[in-house]
Amino acid sequence: MTLDDCKRLDAQDPLAALRDQFLLPEGVIYLDGNSLGVLPKTAPARIAEVVAKEWGEGLIRSWNSAGWFDLPQRLGDKVARLIGAAPGEVVCTDSTSINLYKVLFAALSQVLQVLPATPDASPRRRVVLSERSNFPTDLYIAESICRERGFTLKLIDADELPAALDEQVAVLMLTHVNYRTGAMHDMKAVTAAAHAVGALTVWDLAHSAGAVPVALNESEADFAIGCGYKYLNGGPGAPAFVWVHTRHAGQFAQPLSGWWGHAAPFEFTPHYRPAPGVARYLCGTQPIIALAGLECGIDTVLAAEAFDGGQGQMAALRSKSLALTDAFIVLVEQRCAGRFTLVTPRAHAQRGSQVCLALRDGGAGAYAIVQALIARGVIGDFRAGDAQVPDILRFGFTPLYLGFEDVWNAVEHLVQVLDREEWKRPEFNQKLAVT
Repeated sequence: MTLDDCKRLDAQDPLAALRDQFLLPEGVIYLDGNSLGVLPKTAPARIAEVVAKEWGEGLIRSWNSAGWFDLPQRLGDKVARLIGAAPGEVVCTDSTSINLYKVLFAALSQVLQVLPATPDASPRRRVVLSERSNFPTDLYIAESICRERGFTLKLIDADELPAALDEQVAVLMLTHVNYRTGAMHDMKAVTAAAHAVGALTVWDLAHSAGAVPVALNESEADFAIGCGYKYLNGGPGAPAFVWVHTRHAGQFAQPLSGWWGHAAPFEFTPHYRPAPGVARYLCGTQPIIALAGLECGIDTVLAAEAFDGGQGQMAALRSKSLALTDAFIVLVEQRCAGRFTLVTPRAHAQRGSQVCLALRDGGAGAYAIVQALIARGVIGDFRAGDAQVPDILRFGFTPLYLGFEDVWNAVEHLVQVLDREEWKRPEFNQKLAVT
């Protein structure tokens, strides 16, 4: 693969014009949209409008006149188009961690209520099953709620999943695309396997929504949550989202029974009556300014629907994502002389929208290499390894604003960092608070 090949691919790219939706800093190749998406051009003006006009002039009237009140549902319907859900099944609210607590609580409540008990009167199913390499906040939340409700959190490696699914499992909690490796589960097959042993599924879509096709209803999943500030480009700390299958949505209460999830918030009654459906997964007063920014980000992803040719399921974005990541893998292997091991699965069906590399010799230096790249304007990130996975150089590929020449140039900078040993400079070996 040559630079001319990359330029030719850019010239043929039907999605190239979508890059104009974003404010990209000059001289930056941004490969970290899997941590924080790029600023949409519409966001500054829209947020200013909410602050100066809707808040400044409309004041409290804007809950009605500017449509603030139904923002969580309206944005949820937009997200639903990206994750294989139907209108009215998703709300945008709170953080990923808080939403995970809500759905995991609801799932365990269902287990405690409907499953038969053993002779000692305790339910048979007492295991929440997850991957050892799941995103830590998911494990922390699960550990906490298991402790509170008398369950056990069992952690396994991905290849142990089939054997670990048994009748002791109450809930299988997985991240669809692994944050560290980029490995992607077959949601439909895994959900079917969980249901076959009577377990419910909770899916974290933080590295999936807006990046890869997701089919929640088709997969018969039970609960899902996801992030608004990665591939959805909603801004730092943007609200997350919650989806609950309709067979569960109106059946069980979530634990944070705030007034916004009440069936009639402005009746101001002293006792809680949950709203129907997924609206009960709202809690307190909604962050309107943040939701306005999130809507701008979601709209940048929905703009790609025009290029799907009627296929839906994010066909155009997925096709380009795979082509970009394929190109990056080829160029690293072609030009970096065996310095790296590919951690991300090579097979398309098992790969998210990122590529993760580890130093082949297993030595230190991954963090410093990333810092040297950032100094050159190629922004990726680093994730520390553990007993199973080495230190990782992580690169996210957002096809809305990345091109193939960007991929070529990123690898060229990586080659120069290695050849010139720039990563050995002291300033690149001092770890910052955020890696």
